[in-house]
Order: sequence, then structure tokens, then C-alpha cells
Amino acid sequence: MEPLNGERTVLREFRETDLDDYLAITGDDRVTDWMAFDSYDRAKAAGVLTGILERSARTDRSDYMLAVTRRDDDHVIGFARIAPGPPVSGPWSAKLGYAIHADHWGHGFATDAAKVMLRLAFETLHVHRVTAAIGPENAASIAVVKRIGFSYEGHLRDHVFTNGAWRDSLLYSILEDEYADRSSAGHLAP
Repeated sequence: MEPLNGERTVLREFRETDLDDYLAITGDDRVTDWMAFDSYDRAKAAGVLTGILERSARTDRSDYMLAVTRRDDDHVIGFARIAPGPPVSGPWSAKLGYAIHADHWGHGFATDAAKVMLRLAFETLHVHRVTAAIGPENAASIAVVKRIGFSYEGHLRDHVFTNGAWRDSLLYSILEDEYADRSSAGHLAP
């Protein structure tokens, strides 16, 4: 897959050489406190990265887990994932996830990467609906999805077990026509 450009970021396929950058994100408790997994050690990060590389090489890939870089630097500062679900009866849906290294928070990288992933989901993969499940305390991530047009759908109790405890999630979604309206109005321009 060719790299996808945003205003502030470039999303590209992961490479084996990204392990140190990937570990810096997934091994940082400041980041994983908000994620659905505990911090990784080097061996776990290497194993997960190998899985990402294997899935990305498939023609029938189950997800698009992409490295997030700044436009002026190829070092990985985060990742974004869109995971289409199987079509049950009609158009597909997909789940959105993202994480940015804590040293790069507050600069719009998550918002930009999420916009790029929506473009991939709706314009390339042709899904009908994209959801995001976010911990209720994660105000920054909730602000990201609201900023790009997601609507609140509900509260999922004990949704994920992470960092030694069950965590609730708030479910947000955006539909194909809502994305198209925001896109044509310039709210989601790359």
C-alpha cells in the first residue's frame, strides 16, 4: 500500500526497522494506560510487529495497521488501525484505533491520522460505518473523534480488561453519509 498523506502526518506500512519506535510507544505506560493492552516489553513488541507485517503482506488483510510519521521525519510517532468487519448483510463496518507517543501529544497528530484512516475506510474500503471505543477518562481521544464528526452511541460496561482491571468504553461512530457531508464541506480535507 502506498503511503497516505495527511496535513501533519504520513501513514505508511510498518517495517522491521520500526521496532525501536514501536516499542517506545507500546512500552510506554503513559500511552498504554489509554489502550486495550498492557505495556509491551521488547519481545512482545517484536512479536506483535511481526504479526502486523505478516497481515499487511496478505491480499485479504484483516486490518490496516499503519505507522504514523510526521511529514518531515520518517520515524514512527504513533500508529493507526482500521479493522473492517465481515459483511453480515450489506456494506461493511470498521473499527478505528490510534495511539501517538506521549512526547507528541497535543500537536494534532492523532486527529490528522484519524482523518486519514477515515478516508481509507470510506473512500477506499467503502465501509458504511466506522466505530471507536474509548475509555471514559480519555478526554483527549474523545475530543479527537468528536472533532472529526463521530457521534456518541453509548456506554459499554467492562468492555476491556487492561492494566489489571476491567475498563468501560464509550462507543462513538460515524456513518458514510456523515463522512461525505463533512468531507464535501471541507471539514475532513487532508
